[in-house]
Amino acid sequence: MIDLTGRTAIVTGAGGGLGRAHALLLAQRGAKVVVNDLGDGADAVVEEIRAAGGQARAAKCSVTDAEAVQAMADATLAEWGRIDILVNNAGILRDKSFAKMDLADFRLVLDVHVMGAAHCTRAVWEAMRAQGYGRIVMTTSCSGLFGNFGQANYAAAKMALVGMMQTLGIEGAKHDIRVNCLAPTGATRMMEGILPPEQLSKFKPELVSPAVLALVSEDAPNRAILSAGAGSFELVQLTMTQGIALGEAATAEAILAQWQALADRGDALVPETGFDQARHELHKGGFHFEA
Repeated sequence: MIDLTGRTAIVTGAGGGLGRAHALLLAQRGAKVVVNDLGDGADAVVEEIRAAGGQARAAKCSVTDAEAVQAMADATLAEWGRIDILVNNAGILRDKSFAKMDLADFRLVLDVHVMGAAHCTRAVWEAMRAQGYGRIVMTTSCSGLFGNFGQANYAAAKMALVGMMQTLGIEGAKHDIRVNCLAPTGATRMMEGILPPEQLSKFKPELVSPAVLALVSEDAPNRAILSAGAGSFELVQLTMTQGIALGEAATAEAILAQWQALADRGDALVPETGFDQARHELHKGGFHFEA
């Protein structure tokens, strides 16, 4: 059993949907939970947790407000002494095809998802470094990983969180700060109208939250992308094909002529860092990489 007794967690966008389910599960496993949201939903979730015997407090602020987010973290540290877990769950949709999309809506989605996660992570980062422990979950999406019509803004934001996770996972490792991504499918307000009701009913938020619990446990992986929905869980990996070596004679025509070989996924690589691409490219050309 994963026991979070003595741990303190912040869950953003936790007034309903996936965030609520995450907050309730973490509290059930013993964590003290800060329920962040803009509205009264945060109070309702806090009351649910307290009624079940857990400890929780509401923090009503937008993740786009860096000062308010820092105040939330400071208040948490003042009351409970530490912050062990951050679940960056807050998000919005402004779906339209790119041709019809207002750039203000593009910026807003990036601001909430990307800068919101950056604000929250920055607010807890030094505390986690000082205590030598931290577990952070970024909420990505299949739209960011694989694309989806009408969601250029959302997809850009969600893939940006993968890049943030990869780098923070590297930087935080020596302090036992593990950073992972969750790609959830949940029957929330954001999903209404996308799937028919009978299919949507299979994607209960409560069936996603076990993935969050796994990613914030002491035995959590680092820099994983875990997808979850309808009780099913998959690991998403960013891979690189073995490719082709053209050397100094490289031309665009040669690339296109050998596209089938270039796209062959046999023996695909899973790079550990960005340097692995350069390392592989030099190796293919018969050179040694040093960094």
